Amino acid sequence: MERLAGRFVVDLFDRPYGDLFPSKSVPWLAILSSFIVMTVVYIILTYTVLIDEDELPVNYTVPIPEQCSPAWDGEVLHEPNIKVPGSSTIQCYCPANGRLLGKVNPATSDGIDRAIVKAKDAQVEWAQTTWAQRRRVLKTMLRSAIILRFEQITPDAIATVACLDSGKTKVDASFGEILVTAEKLKWTIQHGEKVLRPEKRPSNFLMMYKHNEVRWEPLGVVAACVSWNYPFHNLIGPIISTLFTGSAIIVKASERTAWSSQYFTSIARASLAACGHSPHLVQSIVCWPQTANHLTSHPDISHVTFIGSRSVAHSVCASAAKSLTPVCVELGGKDPAIILDDVRNLSKVASILMRGVFQSAGQNCIGIERIIALKTVYPQLVALLETRIQTLRLGSTLEDPEVDVGAMISADSFPRLEALITEAVSQGARLLVGGKRYLHPTYPKGHYFSPTLLVDVLPSMRIAQEECFGPICLLMCADSLSSAITLANSTTYALGASVFGSSTKDLNTVVANVKAGMVSVNDFAVYYAVQLPFGGVGGSGYGRFAGEEGLRAICNTKSVCRDRFPAWISTAIPSAVDYPIKNAGRAWEVCKGVVGLGYGERTSERMSALWNIVSNS
Repeated sequence: MERLAGRFVVDLFDRPYGDLFPSKSVPWLAILSSFIVMTVVYIILTYTVLIDEDELPVNYTVPIPEQCSPAWDGEVLHEPNIKVPGSSTIQCYCPANGRLLGKVNPATSDGIDRAIVKAKDAQVEWAQTTWAQRRRVLKTMLRSAIILRFEQITPDAIATVACLDSGKTKVDASFGEILVTAEKLKWTIQHGEKVLRPEKRPSNFLMMYKHNEVRWEPLGVVAACVSWNYPFHNLIGPIISTLFTGSAIIVKASERTAWSSQYFTSIARASLAACGHSPHLVQSIVCWPQTANHLTSHPDISHVTFIGSRSVAHSVCASAAKSLTPVCVELGGKDPAIILDDVRNLSKVASILMRGVFQSAGQNCIGIERIIALKTVYPQLVALLETRIQTLRLGSTLEDPEVDVGAMISADSFPRLEALITEAVSQGARLLVGGKRYLHPTYPKGHYFSPTLLVDVLPSMRIAQEECFGPICLLMCADSLSSAITLANSTTYALGASVFGSSTKDLNTVVANVKAGMVSVNDFAVYYAVQLPFGGVGGSGYGRFAGEEGLRAICNTKSVCRDRFPAWISTAIPSAVDYPIKNAGRAWEVCKGVVGLGYGERTSERMSALWNIVSNS
C-alpha cells in the first residue's frame, strides 16, 4: 500500500501542472494543491494500513442446505402445516409450494436454561474484547457471508433459504433481507465505537470541580423474540448489535421459520469461531408459545426485544415483568402514505407505492397499508395502480423467476382478509382488483392471496383500522391537507408514514403532525436504510432498535462523576451539616446558602448566599 502511495505521488509530480490544474498562471497554487492531495492520500493509506490490519475479515464457509440446490425435489405435503398431529415436532415447509423442508425439535425449558448458561459463560470473556476485535467479527460476517455469497451466481444462499422458508421472491429477499443487513453491519462497523464510547456531560456551578461522563456497558445476556416475515434480517439484526455491545444473545425465532433460523444462526456463529471467539455467544432457539415465557421471564436475561403482534406482546411484557426485565416492543402498524396534489411525478410515486404495498406479499411491518390521496390526484392514482396491480404475477420465485409477488407465510389469515374486504365493499368501498385467496394452478399447496386494490375506503371501515399484513392496496380520498393528516392519525397504530409532494411547507406540516415513530418524505421506509432509530408509539409499541438509540438501549447506561482535580479539590461536608447535626438553625442557613450560591440569578444574591454559608459553618 505504501508502494501504491509512492507511485501515486511520483505520477502526480511527473505530470505537467497544466494537466492537473487549469491555472498555469499560479504555479505555487498547483504546488500547494499537489502537496495537499499527496498528504491526504498518504494519511488515508497509512491510516488504513495501521488500523485495518488487525480487523481484516477472515474467510469462512457455512455448508449450504441441500434444499437450495435446483435439483432438490422435496415431498409436497398434502395439508401443509407446521404442526404434526400427535407430536411436538415443528414441521417446516415452503409456503410457496408446500414442499417439506425438514423437521425441528422445539426447545424445552431445560434447553433454554442450558442455552443461557452457555451464553453467560462465553460473555465473560467477550465483554473484555476490544472494539477492533468486535469489528473484525462483523467485517467477517459482512464479507464472507453476505457480500461474497450474494455476488456468486449460484449460492445467493441467504436469499434462497429465506425464499424457501417464507415464500417471498428473491427481489424481496434482496431488499428486505440482504441489503438492510449489510447496511446494519456496515453502520455498526463504522459508527458503533463512536456511539458507545464514554461521553462527557456538562457540569454546573456547584459541581464545577467534577468531571461527568456516561458509559454504555454490556448487559450480559439479552434475548430477542423475532418474527417470521424477514427470517434472515430479523434474526441477524439483534445479533449484530448485541455482539458489538459486548453482550451475548438468545434469539427466539418464529416456529414458522424454524428451518432457516438454523442456517442463519450458523452464519453468525461461524464468523465468531473464525475470528477465534466462542460461538456460544449466539444461541438460537425455537419453541412453541407455551414454552416461550420461560425465556422472557428468566432472571439471567437482561433485556428483551420483541417483534410481533400486539396480542403476543401483552404476554411477553407480562412475563418479562416477573423479573423486571426491560422490553422493546415493535408491534407493526397501519402505515399511511399521504399523496399531495402537487406531487411532481405520479408514475414514479406509483412505483414506490407498489413496492411499499406488495413487498413480501404485504407482510411488512412498515409496509404501506393505507394510501391517502388528495382529491385532485386521487382518480389519476387509482387508474395508475389498477393497471399495474392487474398485471402482478404470483408464484414461487425459485421455480419461476418471472414472478412479482410471492406466497404468504400461511393461509390462516385468508378468511379474515376476505371478510374485511367483503365488509368494506358492503359499506361502499369499490373492489377493483383481487380480493380473495388464489389457487395457484402450478403450486396448489402454496399460500397465495390475490394482489388487491380496494378504493373509496372510509376510516369507519374495519379494514382501514386493522393491520392487514397482506397484498392489499387501500386507497382513501382526502379533501384537504388537514383532512389527510386526520385520516393518517385515525388508527391506534403509529409506526411509520410517508408523504409525497412538492411544497416544503406542506411536507413539513405532515411531518410535524402525523403520529408516527418514523416518516419518509417523498420515499418509502428509507429511514431504515440509513439506520435511524426504528420503532413506533401508541399501538405500534415502544422503545427503539437500530441507530445510536437502539445500540445504547441494549447496554447498561452508567453515569460516572469524579473529581476533575483530585489532588487539589474534592467534596468536603460543611461542619454545620455534618452528622450528627449540632445546630439545626445554622444547618438550615447553610442549606439555603448552598441553593442561593448555585442558582441565584444575580451576583449580589450569590455573594450573599456565600456569606451565609461561611458565617454559619
